Amino acid sequence: MIELNDALASKFARVALGHLTREYPNKLDHVMASAADVQSPRALHPIFYGSYDWHSCVHGYWLIARLLDRFPALPEAAQIRAVIDEHFTDANVAAEVAYLERPAARGFERPYGWAWLLALSGQLHSMQSDDGKRWAKTLQPLADAFVARFSEFLPKSTYPLRVGTHFNMAFALTLSLGYARTVNNASFERLLSETATQWFAKDEACQAWEPSGDEFLSPSLMEAVLMRHVFPSDAYIDWLNRFFPRLAQREPATLFIPATVTDRSDGKLAHLDGLNLSRAWCQRTIARALPAGDARIGILNASADDHLASGIAHVAGDYMGEHWLATFAMLALEA
Repeated sequence: MIELNDALASKFARVALGHLTREYPNKLDHVMASAADVQSPRALHPIFYGSYDWHSCVHGYWLIARLLDRFPALPEAAQIRAVIDEHFTDANVAAEVAYLERPAARGFERPYGWAWLLALSGQLHSMQSDDGKRWAKTLQPLADAFVARFSEFLPKSTYPLRVGTHFNMAFALTLSLGYARTVNNASFERLLSETATQWFAKDEACQAWEPSGDEFLSPSLMEAVLMRHVFPSDAYIDWLNRFFPRLAQREPATLFIPATVTDRSDGKLAHLDGLNLSRAWCQRTIARALPAGDARIGILNASADDHLASGIAHVAGDYMGEHWLATFAMLALEA
């Protein structure tokens, strides 16, 4: 079994530090209302201008903060602190918040970037170091802005988005619940849990018509992970039995076959490496929720090992995967 150790943590840190401040190539999510909006990524986003796109830069910072928290003696620790200190300033955070306040930015990074920003904030809040506390305080206005956006958006969202890409709502709610619980925001936690229950509590006999050609999340497994964080243990097992009634028979079979990637220089096809890593994360998370002796534990963990082995070798190499895959490898390894 592949494990997160000092050497792998250092590799992930070097990969992330290599792209967090790399401004180009850059894929902007940017609606221009006038010629004045034609600006460079760094002018628009003084913190999150690297890593090819805004959300990947956000979770790249999540990755290095988490690595620093878990491995404080990393050789890259001083560089991590320096990069975060340089970018996480009151002025830069205010500029990121001001960007969100533009009328044209109403749908900016919804919901994936919203959720990752909250995950980053939650990570900083959970750190016991003075650095972590200071960074959390500095970033808080941006986290507050995204809590407000979720709080405005979710009550009018009649239907969930189930696709296995950035729009997946089960993933967004999972990360956001982690933040709400870390900072003890009970009203936000309640909104997230009630929304998840409204959307997913009655689902059953999942067919798992996946993967699609550019997915990096499993819609079915991601939903099962979310509900693990919503339901009490016994209620969750009852729900899981209805949702995946033949999991002990390794069905739906597609969930146990790592995805094939045919061209890692194609950003969309490279998503499938992420699918393998995120499936490993989900399968391990679900297995941990099962009672001791449950035959599904071994089945899920064996599949997670297969998926992790299929994806982790490609964390570095081509920039289309390198700017984001280490984050999902981290999720799988920590699970």
